[in-house]
Amino acid sequence: MRIRTTTAAVVAILAVTVVGWSSDKGSDSEADATRSTAPAASSAADSGGADENAGMPPEPTGAERDAVLAAIHDVNGELTHDEDKAIDAARSQCASLDGGGTNPDHSAAQRFSYDGVTLTDEDGSHINFGLRKTLCPDS
Repeated sequence: MRIRTTTAAVVAILAVTVVGWSSDKGSDSEADATRSTAPAASSAADSGGADENAGMPPEPTGAERDAVLAAIHDVNGELTHDEDKAIDAARSQCASLDGGGTNPDHSAAQRFSYDGVTLTDEDGSHINFGLRKTLCPDS
């Protein structure tokens, strides 16, 4: 019961975060244009384009990153000890969700079973729910 209450609270917070984030999208385009003029940023932009072509969303930052990590942490707190690993798994799972895999819940459970944590397909379902509310809403 506590997990459902926590999930409901996180989803409510994420919904507000996503709405706020999507209203700022126009300013992100200007920031991307500014970053693309810097040498280091252009190589990051190049790899971002390859990731998008593979169905992977760009790496989240700021409030969006916090929302993704909160959604993953809600399923199992051990999964976010290595935040970069959790974000990489989330981006890969988004690509899997976009690809229309036959069992995305099982795929998420397998993808996020690392560092001694083993997840069930039900856990994978919760992860997919959180990812669809944050990092990959178009899936």
